[in-house]
Amino acid sequence: MCSALLSPIFDMSDRRERIAGLDTAVAALRAGKLVGMPTETVYGLAADAADGQAIARIFAAKGRPRFNPLIVHLGGLADVEKIAAITPEARRLGEAFWPGPLTIVMAKHPDTTITELVTTGLDTIALRVPAHPVAGDLLRAFGGPIAAPSANRSGHVSATRASHVAVDLGEDVACILDAGPSQLGIESTIVGLAEGEAILLRPGGLARQAIEDVLGRKLRSPAEPSKVTAPGMLASHYAPKAALRLNATNVEPGEALIAFGPRLPAEAGSNVMVRNLSKSADLAEAASNLFSALRDLDRHATAIAVMPIPEDGLGEAINDRLERAAAPRPRR
Repeated sequence: MCSALLSPIFDMSDRRERIAGLDTAVAALRAGKLVGMPTETVYGLAADAADGQAIARIFAAKGRPRFNPLIVHLGGLADVEKIAAITPEARRLGEAFWPGPLTIVMAKHPDTTITELVTTGLDTIALRVPAHPVAGDLLRAFGGPIAAPSANRSGHVSATRASHVAVDLGEDVACILDAGPSQLGIESTIVGLAEGEAILLRPGGLARQAIEDVLGRKLRSPAEPSKVTAPGMLASHYAPKAALRLNATNVEPGEALIAFGPRLPAEAGSNVMVRNLSKSADLAEAASNLFSALRDLDRHATAIAVMPIPEDGLGEAINDRLERAAAPRPRR
């Protein structure tokens, strides 16, 4: 175990630290404190979903707007049934993709113990069963639902390593469970299935086509794109301090470069900082490297050019994050 800022970090690849880390994390959650939790998508800022004061600490630590709901993480479909009304389509998706990078927004039971702060007063709730073994161990050891938005300051680049959590939130968490880099590196896909709809609320680590194949119908876009009904829908989000220029075919003076594929712009010489998301143009590799590349270049550059990314498969989610990262920042 080592220390980053004020938070102990437990190396979950070490057996003794894994046991100590889980014990420390469970005790912290039961005391209403926050924990840095690995998932297969990104690192989450975990709290007891039934504890209103703990959830308020998530919003305060992240600087997150109180109208932006949180995702609740659970151990399996049986746990989901205790919280939400599972439609036949939601059950099909859960059986096909859970545990995994899919969040389903469903009508919540009126008598649920989940605090209203999690759902921000909505009559729906966003639920996910994570696939990461450490997240699963923590859920089983804690024995209850865990709310866990991405473990970063609100609007900033998501955390895909324990060190990212420490930099953004080190003074606000009781401990961080370090399971190495996130496997997928991009948040879960969010699908809304309340009231008979099938809506893609946020592209993510599970491709649209896979979901549509199981549902047997197309996912539509939200009728009111500006209305926040699920996490990750804010226009400006996942943003570095540096300005982003998307679909760039050249590199302008003073810019760093996020590349994709084997061919770089002619201007990308030795004096240009380059992070290639995937030299082989593999979209899964690109998704896993996106947030780390943004964080890395943001430490050195004030402007970043981003090469075009195809829209197919996981490219839809990558471009969604890049467009939100490049959007005009809200005034503080």
